[in-house]
Amino acid sequence: MTAGLSPAAVERYHRDGFFFPLPVLTPGEAREYRRRLEAVEAEHGGALTGEIRHKPHLLFAWLADLVRRPAILDPVEAVLGPNLLVWSTSFFIKNAGDGAFVSWHQDATYWGLSEPDVLTAWVAFTDATVDNGAMRMVPGSHGEQLAHQDTFAADNLLSRGQEIAVEVDEARGVDVLLRAGEMSLHHVRMVHGSPPNRSDDRRVGFAIRYVPTYVKQIAGDVDGAMLVRGVDEHHHFAPELAPARDLSPQARAHHAESVARSAKILYRGTGVERFR
Repeated sequence: MTAGLSPAAVERYHRDGFFFPLPVLTPGEAREYRRRLEAVEAEHGGALTGEIRHKPHLLFAWLADLVRRPAILDPVEAVLGPNLLVWSTSFFIKNAGDGAFVSWHQDATYWGLSEPDVLTAWVAFTDATVDNGAMRMVPGSHGEQLAHQDTFAADNLLSRGQEIAVEVDEARGVDVLLRAGEMSLHHVRMVHGSPPNRSDDRRVGFAIRYVPTYVKQIAGDVDGAMLVRGVDEHHHFAPELAPARDLSPQARAHHAESVARSAKILYRGTGVERFR
């Protein structure tokens, strides 16, 4: 497991807008996380959709533990500093041979956060390969916010099916190849996307969005986040709490309140009120 990032790695992150791979789980731990996820899917009758796919760390204690894992937090701290919040989490799952994809986009487009000092740690529960639809990123594309358009395409894994409204030079894209248990880091304005899974096994990633405590929400009245390291001297977000046990009544209520706030922010101006 890695501890933090070297100065050279931090410099590369700031230059390119991303850094990978970083080992954060052993192969056995990655298999166990996949098993836990697939047990949840089995209990819910199939792939996770709608609200349960968003901020699941507020529902499941094993995910709340993962977002606070030192092997993940140490590299994040090297980039963002010692006082860290988890703003959101979500699963990005592509089943074998299905058409699910992620269009070229920048995360910052609809998040409403005050600063670009926002980082996604993308943890691979399975290998991420060219065949199964690994992420692709355009180095150095995180310098400015670009215009986007909504598509709400059925197979697009993004909340609004958003895509960049200008041409992307796909030839510059870098495949973010990960082994199960590794993670990548990317900047909130990184131009990235991923194609469908053409392999015979699923691709599973868990995205954790970290922000320093000085960042605030400017697109909505109230937003929430969970303190995972350091102290929060700013209190810009309503405190979110880790569940004492999986899917407890208290966790379900807390999660529902948080996800409703998030949907109001992310879908503002569309008439959509709930995650699909």
